[in-house]
Parts: sequence; C-alpha cells; structure tokens
Amino acid sequence: MKWVGICGSWRKTSRQVEHDVRLAVRNILAEGDAIVSGGALNVDYFATDEALKIDSQGKRIKIFLPTTLTLYSQHYRKRASEGIITEKQADMLIGQLTILQKLNPSALIENKKNTIADKTTYYERISQIVTASDEIYAFQVNNSPGVQDTIDKARQKGIALKLYSYKID
Repeated sequence: MKWVGICGSWRKTSRQVEHDVRLAVRNILAEGDAIVSGGALNVDYFATDEALKIDSQGKRIKIFLPTTLTLYSQHYRKRASEGIITEKQADMLIGQLTILQKLNPSALIENKKNTIADKTTYYERISQIVTASDEIYAFQVNNSPGVQDTIDKARQKGIALKLYSYKID
C-alpha cells in the first residue's frame, strides 16, 4: 500500500477544485492505497470527507495536525471569531477530525509539543506529511506559498508529484 499526500490551498476553492480532489481520492483508494493530509479547510477537508465515504473506519487515512486536536480546535474557533473563516467551517472541520479520531485514534497524529498553530507549526506539519508520503498530489490555488513549500519539499526528497494548478479571483 502506498501513502499519497494530499495537500492544497485552504483559503480559496471552487467546484472544480473540490471535484478534482474528490476524484483523486476515490482513485487513490480504489487502487488500494491510502491518503495523508493536514486536517485543514477546503482541499484537506474534501480529501478526508471523500476518504471516509469509502473507508468508513479511517484505516487508510493519516492526518497530521500542527498541535493537539484540542488546541487546533481552539485555533479554528478563534479564527472564526476573527472573521477569517466562518463558524460553520470551524464546526465542520472540528467535527470531521473528532469523528476520525473516534473511528481510528491512530489516524489522527497530533503534535503534542506545539502549543500554538501558526505559520511555523503549519510548515512543520508539511514536512511530516511529505516524510509520510510515497507520492504527493498538490492542489495549488493562486500560487499558494504553503502548497509551494510542499511541492519544494517533495521535489527535494525525490517524491513523485502530481500538481493541479488553479487561478481563482
């Protein structure tokens, strides 16, 4: 079984991005492989949602978090209170991660040493995803720097990469 990292932009999305992510995940799981992702909004959320439809026990899913789920949930609630994301987005993401943790506690890999979710811990998480992946599918919207970091790290390690690029206003 091959572990395929799914990474992508969380700020902006479209129906096309969602379609492409869900199709890619269906194909990956249909081949008997598994996904690795980062538990963020949009691309990560779509990938995990689609994987759970196929693998209802979460055995072929690994999600790396930059902190514990408790701290990560607090971070998303704070982002919602700041208007960066909506309350609904925070609720959906936290709910999805909580369900996955209950289905398969080993699927959710918490970083217990980090006490905050910030740019540094997000980039550490990217490194963990790349290390755990045999291949990377990158869904990059508007040249997202986080996705670019994943792409660069995958190329440095010689990991096979499939890049999907989008421009969204």
